[in-house]
Amino acid sequence: MIGSLVRGILLLAFAAIVSVPVGARSLLDYVGQCVPFARAASGIEIYGDAWTWWEQADGRYPRGHKPKVGAVLAFAKTERLPFGHILVISRVVEPRVAMVTHANWSRINGVRGGVEQDVTVFDVSAKGDWTRVKVWYRDNQGLGGSEYPTHGFIYGPRPAAELSGKTPDYVGSLIDAYAQ
Repeated sequence: MIGSLVRGILLLAFAAIVSVPVGARSLLDYVGQCVPFARAASGIEIYGDAWTWWEQADGRYPRGHKPKVGAVLAFAKTERLPFGHILVISRVVEPRVAMVTHANWSRINGVRGGVEQDVTVFDVSAKGDWTRVKVWYRDNQGLGGSEYPTHGFIYGPRPAAELSGKTPDYVGSLIDAYAQ
C-alpha cells in the first residue's frame, strides 16, 4: 500500500518536473484525454472538462482569437463533443491554417486517446476569428467534414519542447485546408 502511494507520488512529481502527463515517458507517447495532455503541452494550469477552460481562463491567462505556438484552442460543448475538446497550436502556417498537437481525437490503430503531432486545423468562421474550425481526422486522412464551434485561444506561459516535429508538412497542411 505505502509502496504504491510512494510510486504514485513520484510519478506525479516526475510528470510535473518534465511537463508530461502522468504515466507517459514523453509528451508524444501519452494516451488518454485531451485535458491532461494540453495542460502538460501548454503550461496552462486549468483543470476540469475541456469546455470549461475558456471561462476558467478569464482573468488568469490571456485569451484571444489569433493562433500562436503553445496556445490552447478551447472547443465549445456540443452534442457531438459533450466534454468539449482542447488542442495546442504547434505551428502557425498562415492566418487561417495552423498545425496542432493534441490527444484523443482520431483513432490510432483503432483506439482513441493517442497523440497526433502537427496535424491541420482550419479556421472556417465567417469573420476569420477562429470561432468555427475543421480538424484533420486520421480515419479519412484529411479534414473531417464536421465544423466545430470554439471559444478562442488561451495563451499559456510555455509550450513544451516536443510540441512540434522537426519537419512539419506545411504544404500538406495548406492542401488539407484549401483543397476540399
